[in-house]
Amino acid sequence: MKTILFLIPLALFLGFVGLGAFLWSLRSGQYEDLEGAGLRILIDDDDKPIIDEKDKQDDAQKKSEIMQDDKSID
Repeated sequence: MKTILFLIPLALFLGFVGLGAFLWSLRSGQYEDLEGAGLRILIDDDDKPIIDEKDKQDDAQKKSEIMQDDKSID
C-alpha cells in the first residue's frame, strides 16, 4: 500500500512534466517545419572550400622557402 501511495504521485508528476515539455515544444515552434528536416539531408554540400588569394600567396611563399632550404642543404 505504501508503494502505491508513492508511485501514483510520482506517475502524476512525471505525466505533468511530459505534458509541460510537449506544450513548450508546441509554443516554441518545434513542429513548424516537419518536412524541412527530412529534405535537408538530401542537399549536397560537397562544394570545395573557397581559398582566398592570401592563402594562395602564403602557400606559395612556404613552398619557395622550403625549396630554398633544400637548395642550401645540398
